[in-house]
Amino acid sequence: MNHDSYDDALIRRILRETKRIALVGASANEARPSWIVTKYLIDRDYDVIPVNPGLAGKTILGKTVYSSLKEIPGPIDMVEIFRNSEAASAITDEALALDPLPKIIWMQLSVRNDEAAARAEAKGVTVIMNRCPKIEYGRLSGEIGWQGINSRIISAKKPMLAGKGFQKLTINRPGT
Repeated sequence: MNHDSYDDALIRRILRETKRIALVGASANEARPSWIVTKYLIDRDYDVIPVNPGLAGKTILGKTVYSSLKEIPGPIDMVEIFRNSEAASAITDEALALDPLPKIIWMQLSVRNDEAAARAEAKGVTVIMNRCPKIEYGRLSGEIGWQGINSRIISAKKPMLAGKGFQKLTINRPGT
C-alpha cells in the first residue's frame, strides 16, 4: 500500500467499521493530544481502551487503563499508536501476536514505520500512518469545516447530526 496518501473511501470504511480501539500511549493529562483524541472518539461511540504501563489499573475518562495490548480482554478492531516511530515497531509486533489479530494498525500524526507496516500488511492487517482518526473523522463528517479548515470534500448533502447534543456530525450519512 502507498502510505503517502490514503483514499477517503478507505479511511471512511475504517472509521465506520471500527468499534473497539486500543489507544497505546494514552495520557490522563487533559492537555495531551492522546487524551483529546480519546475523548473525541469516546464521544463518537467508539469503545476506546487506554494502554499505558505507567497508568495501568487507573482510569481515563471512565475507561480502565491496561499496561499492554495482550492484557485487554476480547478482540480489538484497531490499535492506535500514540508513541514515536521507533516504538511503533514493538507495538506493531505486540499487536500481531494477538489472537484474533486487529484489523487496523493506525499510527498517529508524525508516526511512520514502514518496516512495521510491511510486517502487519503481510499478515493481512491494514496500516494507516501519519494520520489522526480524530482529524479524519472531523474532515469526513464535515465538523472540521466549522473551524474554517478545508476538508477537501465538496458536497451539497445536508450534514447529519450524530444524535447526541448538537454540533456533532457523523460519517454515517446515507450515500457516503
